[in-house]
Amino acid sequence: MTCRKKRQSKSVKQSRSTAQRGKKKRKVPKRPKKQPRQGFFYQYLAGIRWRYLFAVFILVFVAYGVYLDLRVQQQFDGKRWALPAKVYARPLELYAGLSLSGNNLLRELKMLGFRNVADIKRPGSYYVDGNEIILTTRSFQFWDEKTNSNVIKIRFDNNTISELYNFSLDKNIDVMRLEPVIIGGIYPSHKEDRLLVKFDAVPELLKTAITIVEDRNFYQHHGLDYKGIARAMWANLRAGKTVQGGSTLTQQLVKNFFLTNTRSLWRKANEALMALLVEWHYDKQEVFEAYLNEIYLGQDKARAIHGFGLASRYYFDRALDDLELQHIAMLVALIKGPSYYNPQRYPERLLKRRNLVLDMLVEFNVITKGEAIAAKRKPLGIITSKPTSVSSHPAFLDLVKRQLKTFYREKDLASEGLQIFTTLDPLIQQQAERVIQQKTRQLDRQQGLDGSLQAATIITNTTNSEVLALVGDSRPKQSGFNRALDAIRPVGSLIKPAIYLTALDVNQGYTPLTLIDDKALHLKGPAGDVWSPRNYDKRTHGRVPFYQALSHSYNLATVRLGLKLGFENIQQTIKAMGIKRTIPAYPSMLLGAVNMSPYEVTQMYHSLASGGFNMPLSAIREVLAQDGTPLKRFPLKIQQTLNIDSVMIINTILNNVTIEGTAKRITEVFPANFVAAGKTGTTDDLRDSWFAGFTGQHLAVSWLGADENKPTGLTGASGALKIWSGIMKNIQTQPIVFNSTDNVEYIAINPVSNKRIDASCANAVFLGVQRDAVPEQQRGCHD
Repeated sequence: MTCRKKRQSKSVKQSRSTAQRGKKKRKVPKRPKKQPRQGFFYQYLAGIRWRYLFAVFILVFVAYGVYLDLRVQQQFDGKRWALPAKVYARPLELYAGLSLSGNNLLRELKMLGFRNVADIKRPGSYYVDGNEIILTTRSFQFWDEKTNSNVIKIRFDNNTISELYNFSLDKNIDVMRLEPVIIGGIYPSHKEDRLLVKFDAVPELLKTAITIVEDRNFYQHHGLDYKGIARAMWANLRAGKTVQGGSTLTQQLVKNFFLTNTRSLWRKANEALMALLVEWHYDKQEVFEAYLNEIYLGQDKARAIHGFGLASRYYFDRALDDLELQHIAMLVALIKGPSYYNPQRYPERLLKRRNLVLDMLVEFNVITKGEAIAAKRKPLGIITSKPTSVSSHPAFLDLVKRQLKTFYREKDLASEGLQIFTTLDPLIQQQAERVIQQKTRQLDRQQGLDGSLQAATIITNTTNSEVLALVGDSRPKQSGFNRALDAIRPVGSLIKPAIYLTALDVNQGYTPLTLIDDKALHLKGPAGDVWSPRNYDKRTHGRVPFYQALSHSYNLATVRLGLKLGFENIQQTIKAMGIKRTIPAYPSMLLGAVNMSPYEVTQMYHSLASGGFNMPLSAIREVLAQDGTPLKRFPLKIQQTLNIDSVMIINTILNNVTIEGTAKRITEVFPANFVAAGKTGTTDDLRDSWFAGFTGQHLAVSWLGADENKPTGLTGASGALKIWSGIMKNIQTQPIVFNSTDNVEYIAINPVSNKRIDASCANAVFLGVQRDAVPEQQRGCHD
């Protein structure tokens, strides 16, 4: 017992001790100090502070409202949209006697989006009946007239148009123009595109369908539909997710017009306030018209499709007033989500949504149930060949922009809705692109260049200096560095015709038959270095006729001739041929150590192809305002800068280049007796391959090389000439016609004796020779 009491006593002491320790650790909260009683004056000041903050808030709100109001009015009252410029190719002009195959016309119709159908009642349709093509044209506003839709029969005979018959006029016609192909546009930075429409020109069915599906109370509310908002909120709460929207057409317009797609309460507040401001200032018709033109309805690569006018053309190739019920329902269906209902990627989704729109039109008694059933049975009807997007020919469009910048600011080009009619021939451009892709790929593999071979080509009309086609990359659709305009490379032997032309003009003693020394020479430079040029075949040829030295591109004969003529005289000739850059005055210039772009070479050779006239190359014909008003014409500028007789003589020699000279492969391309002219060009270590050649109708300059300036292993004949030949044999062109003039006689020469022979001789070389230098007649064809 005693022990137990002791233990209990001990445990009690321990518990008391623990309790005392716990009491020591516990903090007793201090009583708050008694605050002084707030007086009346203090309360008065606090009231003033809150009223002041409230007033500041009201002022800020009003100021922000005024800012938004000014923004709304400025956008609506000013230029509402930045309208891109539309760039067109040349219109194809048809007439009896035109050399044009039926297949080429069908290619053009395909590029225009014409449909091959048995019933050609609709504009933009055609069918083929034997050697005849019957088509219904579209109306189009040209720079000089507006043409109406007509039914035309075109009859062909051996790749030539033999008859044009207008069913609408019930008679044969002399000439007609097809609308031009759209080849691209000059867009603002945001790449938006639209075709503006007026409210009254929009079908009533489309306007009704939009209001039923998107905003049934549009004509009753003032920008916000409070009942619609409440209805959408209730539907979303019941579904547990967003299934219905409460935005009005005005709110949708504001979101597209002024705001971003960022989801936030701040954006929704701005949207609501701006919607009220829009409807305060503008009537319902103005708001609806802006909506019709602004709404986003799809994406074409980099180009955003805005508005029903453009969407109708883009998806169906129809004007708005030509849409059928199923088309209208599909466009309205796209409003909810052009990406989600993308017809290319999700046609089933869009078809289901379109049919839902048709059901809604039945529900509101806009159409009958039978009409809806008939429309549902029809496919979406999306055209497969859509109008051209941002640019189908970027290198050519680059040239157009550069030439336009002389007259227009870039901002205006991308926002004023200009209509630009260019010189591009889409049939020739298509052939050039196809050949460039095919040949560069083939040559690149052949030479083991690992994809580094690049190309450029330019094709012009020899009679008027219009640029018909231009490619600036081995992948023609690739935008970026435009080699046709900006690849500044040594031109090699392409410079030689200018030297021989100088000889005919400066020294009256030179004729095509004058003998020139093709012997080795060594020239010491200012630094003591020695330049010893060589011929490509590493041989010398003694005394050779003037024409053979150029035909075979002998370097030694050319250098000797150039040194006698003097650099200054040669520089003057090159300047007269249209070259503006400074030409160096040193011996290697005589063999092409001169840097030019393919575009500059084309300008230079165009002076030869045109017969001695300098005509600046042009890519533009006309510029119209958005409403069709003519703004700027680009007339042909022509100036005779070269001696016509000397040019004819040089051209006959360049014709001989294509027969038995460095470009004789051309005889494998054209039929016998087809007269063409040209010159190959090859630079040191086979880095650049050139060919410049022309017929009676077309001039083409082709270049091949590597951007890294490494050797390609290609001469002008083994590289660029193949590009040229591939293009020329697939376009319809005419041969050169040489006729004797008062001062020059076009004759046949024996290449061995340099005497005149009969034109029927198999060994005849045809040359233009000054009349006072025509050699005596040889009796037979041979010595």
